[in-house]
Amino acid sequence: MTSESLHPAAGPARRTVMAAGAAGLAAALTACGSGDGSSGTAGTVLARTADIPEGGGKVFKDQGVVVTQPTAGTYKAFSSKCTHQGCPVSGVADGVIVCPCHGSRFSAQDGSVKKGPATRPLAAAEITVSGDEITLA
Repeated sequence: MTSESLHPAAGPARRTVMAAGAAGLAAALTACGSGDGSSGTAGTVLARTADIPEGGGKVFKDQGVVVTQPTAGTYKAFSSKCTHQGCPVSGVADGVIVCPCHGSRFSAQDGSVKKGPATRPLAAAEITVSGDEITLA
């Protein structure tokens, strides 16, 4: 038996491996977003007002927002990321924004929680309505 088989080759210390893993995790979490609820690109025309049904809304997956029209001529926008576990909401019906993952429901009027398991409202997103265009502010 050689001394090499009794003493394995030296590798990085456990502490070095743990520090590198923690740094990688931090970088991955940072890359997932700022966590401030903002999304999309300012100035992006999302839709025409006629595209958003009264009492309903539309999810803009690529921009990460959902736009609603809770009452005639009133348009609201929110992050399309559910506050429970981050699933994208799937749609808006009867004044409620629906998350398909665990059944959370949010108000199309103000983003507040109507039914859990989510406990926090959807983050508001800023839009502007000019003529018949709805633009991400």
